[in-house]
Amino acid sequence: VTFADCAGPRHAAILADDSRFRVHADGVVLAKQPLQLHGREITFSVHAWDAAGSKHSARVTVGRRKRHHRHRHARLLSLQDVVPGALVFPKPGHGLRRQKRDWVIPPINCPENERGPFPKNLVQIKSNKDKETKVFYSITGQGADTPPVGVFIIERETGWLKVTKPLDREEISRYVLFSHAVSANGQPVEDPMEIIITVTDQNDNRPIFTKQVFIGYIEEGAKPGTSVMTVNATDADDGVNADNGIVHYSILSQEPPHQMFTIDPEKGVISVIATGLDRESTPNYTLIIQAADQEGKGLTNTATAIIEVTDANDNTPIFDPNMYEGTVEENRVGVVVARLTVRDADGQGSPAWRAVYHIKSGDPNDDFSITTDPKTNDGVLKTAKGLDYELKNRYELVVGVENEVPLTVSLPTSTASVLVIVRDMNEAPIFVPPVKRVEVSEDLPVGQEVTSYTAQDPDKQQRQKITYRMGSDPAGWLAIDPENGIVTATQALDRESVHALNSTYKAIVLAVDNGVPDATGTGTLLLLLQDVNDNGPMPEPRFFDICNHQPEEQMLTVVDKDLPPNTYPFQVALEHGSGTNWTARMASQDQVALKLLKELEPGEYNVFLRLTDSQGKAQVTSVKAQVCECEGAAKNCERRAFVAGGLGVPAILGILGGILALL
Repeated sequence: VTFADCAGPRHAAILADDSRFRVHADGVVLAKQPLQLHGREITFSVHAWDAAGSKHSARVTVGRRKRHHRHRHARLLSLQDVVPGALVFPKPGHGLRRQKRDWVIPPINCPENERGPFPKNLVQIKSNKDKETKVFYSITGQGADTPPVGVFIIERETGWLKVTKPLDREEISRYVLFSHAVSANGQPVEDPMEIIITVTDQNDNRPIFTKQVFIGYIEEGAKPGTSVMTVNATDADDGVNADNGIVHYSILSQEPPHQMFTIDPEKGVISVIATGLDRESTPNYTLIIQAADQEGKGLTNTATAIIEVTDANDNTPIFDPNMYEGTVEENRVGVVVARLTVRDADGQGSPAWRAVYHIKSGDPNDDFSITTDPKTNDGVLKTAKGLDYELKNRYELVVGVENEVPLTVSLPTSTASVLVIVRDMNEAPIFVPPVKRVEVSEDLPVGQEVTSYTAQDPDKQQRQKITYRMGSDPAGWLAIDPENGIVTATQALDRESVHALNSTYKAIVLAVDNGVPDATGTGTLLLLLQDVNDNGPMPEPRFFDICNHQPEEQMLTVVDKDLPPNTYPFQVALEHGSGTNWTARMASQDQVALKLLKELEPGEYNVFLRLTDSQGKAQVTSVKAQVCECEGAAKNCERRAFVAGGLGVPAILGILGGILALL
């Protein structure tokens, strides 16, 4: 098959779409193996791709040649009518001239493992030029002059091609030789002719299993037809053109001899053939598998297949025993009440063996829980809440059990009865409410009642006496009557105290019964302290540095520990002669602006500020001012050790008199 464009033939990749044929680069189509046409034709396509990547195709039809109508190619390829058993170099003619290696000679078959004698004749090579001149023959190629060298030789004058030793198809299955014909002076009289020698197979290799021991798994109760595993064996002999390499499988024996399995003779798939697989009775099977070539009629080999029967959940867990009794103290949480045991014939540790417990009845309020001990498979019954003897002292539970995976067969489930007895314990008194909030003014008089805080004894049948005492009273403000639980103030309350967080004072009250042993209950008393206007406003900070030349205005923050409306708006005034050198004003809701009026000698001065809140509560506070010899902002102010600089004796006496008046 030749593809050409306007410039003549082009070299291109050529492929056939029928795997039985191959195409040389020069377009010659060859059969890869002998074809059996049986009177029909074979049609296929040959494709080529040009340099631009475009695909071009041609249809090829191969038909059977009739014997009475010889094609001229037949004479070129096998001139047995001239010299029987001989290959004749093709004769050049119109339309038949080809380049070297274009002519295709039918393959010569040579059986492997022949006994000889060697050398042994294969075929005689002839040239029609031997009538005109003396012709000498030679061969080249694999097995002749390239390794393995010397397998094939040719008689120089007669042209007989011979094999010198037994061949091994599994080592080399095909040899390609080229025969040459030259005259006495060494000039070629024919183009080289390709000779293909095919080594035909003999059944000289046994099948070999890929493993000597195959291991497979099948779940018990599997139905007939279920695949278990696949065994595989290989054979180095020919399985394409002969049956020497075609392996068939069979089972020679099964142990135990229950005939539970069968094997696909061609694929080697082992599958279940009968019902009754039961892991508890037969956990595994051992099969001897035979592989035989020539479709089961030739050489054999064996391997072992071990089939392990895996567990299926075909046994239900059964309580043993099925009645239990346990005692638990009231109010105990997480206490083991009972351990329930089951037996299960399935594989230990498997999901079909592991138990899952649940309470079926007798626990409407979820007072109990049951879990599985992973080591023993027991059911561990515990209290999920504290039980109350006074409410209920006896429980009758029904517990069910199943496995982690569903049953594969229909079986009844097992149940167990558990009787739980609650034991009465001396319980601590309970404050009602457990946290009591009481609003009280911080100016409550000492000795006045704050509130009454009492507890109840849950052990109603025991009729025990309860006494009270303070458990925690950080500021020591409170006292409680041990008989009736009345709380009174022993000291003045103070909302601004460090012991009151966010205006709330926390105390702990104890209630103790006279049981054996006694039991103590606790209650929390929260006093929500109501603010009174008992704190005057004060400036912060109370010390500052200031320059005596062009001083900056000083900003002080007003702090009042009380709550609105006992705070802002504030008023400010200067007291005790401080207005001589200073001015003060409210710069904002809570800031005072203090300004120096005149130049003072460096030193420390007291400035007396009167701050008054919105309810008229006033407070006079002394603020120390360090006057420095500087200008503008005071950065590095040098301290001097004299007091009240700039104030005369009358002024000092007036200040002292004012302070005494306040007292």
